[in-house]
Amino acid sequence: MTLDLDRDPVANQLVNYAHTRKHQEQCGGTTSEGKPLVDVENSLTIGPRGPTLLEDIEVMDVLASFSRERIPERVVHAHGGGAFGYFEVTDDITQYTGGSVFSAIGKKTNIAVRFSVVMGNKGSSDTVRDVRGFAIKFYTEDGIWDLVGNNTPIFFVRDAARFPYFIHSQKRNPVTDIMHDWDMYWDFLSLSPESVHQVMFLYSDRGIPDGFRYMHGFGSNTFKLVNNNKQAVYCKFHYLTDQGIKNLSPQKAQELSGTDPDYSVRDLYNAIARKEYPSWTMYIQVMTFEQAAASKFNPFDVTKVWPNKDYPLKRVGKFVLNRNCTNYFAEIEQLCFSPSNLIPGIEPSPDKMLQGRLFAYKDTQRHRVGPNFAQLPVNRPFKVCNYERDGPMAFDNEGSAPNYCPNSFKGPTTSNSKAKRLTVSVNYTGDVARYNNEADDNYSQPRDFWNKVLKETEKQSLVGNIVGTLKMASESVQLRMVSVCTNVDEDFGKRLREGLQQHNRPSASI
Repeated sequence: MTLDLDRDPVANQLVNYAHTRKHQEQCGGTTSEGKPLVDVENSLTIGPRGPTLLEDIEVMDVLASFSRERIPERVVHAHGGGAFGYFEVTDDITQYTGGSVFSAIGKKTNIAVRFSVVMGNKGSSDTVRDVRGFAIKFYTEDGIWDLVGNNTPIFFVRDAARFPYFIHSQKRNPVTDIMHDWDMYWDFLSLSPESVHQVMFLYSDRGIPDGFRYMHGFGSNTFKLVNNNKQAVYCKFHYLTDQGIKNLSPQKAQELSGTDPDYSVRDLYNAIARKEYPSWTMYIQVMTFEQAAASKFNPFDVTKVWPNKDYPLKRVGKFVLNRNCTNYFAEIEQLCFSPSNLIPGIEPSPDKMLQGRLFAYKDTQRHRVGPNFAQLPVNRPFKVCNYERDGPMAFDNEGSAPNYCPNSFKGPTTSNSKAKRLTVSVNYTGDVARYNNEADDNYSQPRDFWNKVLKETEKQSLVGNIVGTLKMASESVQLRMVSVCTNVDEDFGKRLREGLQQHNRPSASI
């Protein structure tokens, strides 16, 4: 078996495996219990044409295992890829946080990163126009820290109560089972003015990254940093690609969807296999509690950005991906993230969307992978010492330690001062109620994006990209979306209206 150097590392994966084992004894087949197998390809039958025997437990085990190979796919972020590497601190931010991952310049922490496409199913294309997931797992000495974000600094909705409805509108029609019912899709967005900021980003030229290596990442939500003196600030995390931004044209993306739907996953694997290790530089934005109280916009609203001129980026470090997984299912499909996985020195903020994610993500992993998903090697922290026990696949069950508290038999202590949360008064926030924030300013930041960020050619692309799918929605939905964009900027709405009129019937009122 000859290694063909003209083929890329993805194509050569099996050949490389065979080459690494050519000087080793080939592994003999066994059952899942380790019993040697004489024949792994033929059933035990009565004669060459007879029926298979129920006592052929080896084949029965194979069939039973096969029908259970798949776990429920993620409702969102189902299709994606990932890799492993390290994070290295380059700049001191201990004045803001006591997080162990940031404790000293030069400190390295192992990480796992998963990239994904949000809306598609597991077998869908990764070159579609969609938000990209960008999640980082830090294996710190104080436990797992999951920084779960996207390639955009903003999101479509600000309240987790609306998230399931948003996802439903963007997924399959419950009657036809067709992906992207454009009436559903644009109806929700046109009725949700808070989403227009994200819509403009998604339908801009950056809406289809040229693989995962050439896009930025953002923690998106607002977090709280607490230093060792129990002083706190609010924070946003940014990780900017060192490879530079590259994007696909809609035409190229559509072509790749048909010829190479795993284009981004392939590109990441090949780059690392060729030792072209991708890297990102991490920055933070910092806002004091006093600045947050005086802010004209809600700093905990994930549909808003913090202007860089007011809250400049502060460099923190760099992370590098230098190892591919050895088995996709074990290390990437079962890689579980949750924003609730925080370490001392990093805490939640009042961000409504973050508050909902603190529950939803971990609950999803319990359903998808199992209640003991944190015991899987790829998810496991360095040290676990608690009173949680049992359940499916509890292979590390705290040994002979007591399973109740309090106890006098040297069970885990629960008085670690390092883990004590910052005490914060919430008296100023108001009465407990369900507040509708639709009256908030949804247009100023999108207006700045249109007038101050986009060049003329980028404005044309944005309008053309929106028209490309909005033209397939009903006219009433089109009219409502034009109204939303007009509120952003008169010129934006005018261009969108004119673009739609070229595709609609002469009587259309757009």
